[in-house]
Amino acid sequence: MRTIGVVTVGRSDYGIYLPILRKIQNDPELKLMLFAAGMHLSPRHGSTIQMIEADGFTPAERIEMIPENDSPRDIVHAIARGLQGFSDVFVHNSPDILVVLGDRFEMYSAALAALPFTIPVAHIHGGELTQGAIDDALRHSMTKLSHLHFVSTQEYAKRVMQLGEAPWRIIVSGAPGLDPLDDFVPLDRIDLEKEIGLSLNGSLLIVTYHPETLDYGHAGEQIDQLLSALDKSIQPMLFTLPNADMGGIEITKRIRTFLAQHPHARLVENLGTQLYFSLMKLAAVMVGNSSSGIIEAPSFELPVVNIGNRQSGRVRASNVIDVRCDSGEILDGIQKAQDPAFKQSLRGLHNPYHSGNAATIIVDTLKKIPLNRELLVKEFYDELAVVP
Repeated sequence: MRTIGVVTVGRSDYGIYLPILRKIQNDPELKLMLFAAGMHLSPRHGSTIQMIEADGFTPAERIEMIPENDSPRDIVHAIARGLQGFSDVFVHNSPDILVVLGDRFEMYSAALAALPFTIPVAHIHGGELTQGAIDDALRHSMTKLSHLHFVSTQEYAKRVMQLGEAPWRIIVSGAPGLDPLDDFVPLDRIDLEKEIGLSLNGSLLIVTYHPETLDYGHAGEQIDQLLSALDKSIQPMLFTLPNADMGGIEITKRIRTFLAQHPHARLVENLGTQLYFSLMKLAAVMVGNSSSGIIEAPSFELPVVNIGNRQSGRVRASNVIDVRCDSGEILDGIQKAQDPAFKQSLRGLHNPYHSGNAATIIVDTLKKIPLNRELLVKEFYDELAVVP
């Protein structure tokens, strides 16, 4: 039986992983070894470990690493704490292959710790760009630490190859978090209203704003620009928490102050996949700088006002309206997003990230790939070629 280790560090990656975790769990020839770390174990970020357990998964290990504060020093200490935690885990709980996802610093600790233990690493969502965040460098670093690459589009496959990865290591799988959409049944509006305690009249704004970590010193000013734009709206608003990044605490603090003055706004610590997708199906606009606006929102034909530079460089569909972090531009973007002509233009929108069978491709590869020296010993691939 092959043991597949999976590292999850927060709600943002867990929803993407879920189809993969189910397939591993249901395969009699595979054993799931789930490592829960980072924001999952942080009360400040909703203690989402409870969501994992409610879904029927029992983490093999829990790695505490999120500090109380979010200064650059705190983030560096969190990476170091994660390195030590994962190294201690791998001494006695080492999987046959380790799966990591995306670009979080918590995830980077796991990939780096696996290196001296010669554990093969499979990376999901590599090759993407987020030029306004330190995540960009972390993602590309994880590509070089990894031995298999499950990328979401052909363009990202080419970028991974530019980093010197051989074509046979790169698999264009699509985004696994979108797989459930093929048989997704949204929750009833009345049930949604009871769940979040907010009246939903078809004009809901979903708001998620993360710090631009390459400019974290201006996080307070940036969120104020967004809140100033939202202050002019009477639409129901649902905020989600920012990640554990530099400047995240300040953003959360100012959002809570805004909520106290706006009874038509709510903050949720965690929604879960079905509730989140149901709200995206119902919402009028998504506002902020979350990758969800780039990757998931096109499947719902949901207009997105994408603020600032955090997601700069990512492949995007025509539902995305890019604006600067300026209250006037944000307000104009929200108005454009709700224009009937713009909404009509999104009918039948193709999501470039949706393959429909990403989890199957990923799990089948993890199951069948020979775990030998050829996989583990990497040579820099100097020639650019077409990825199959």
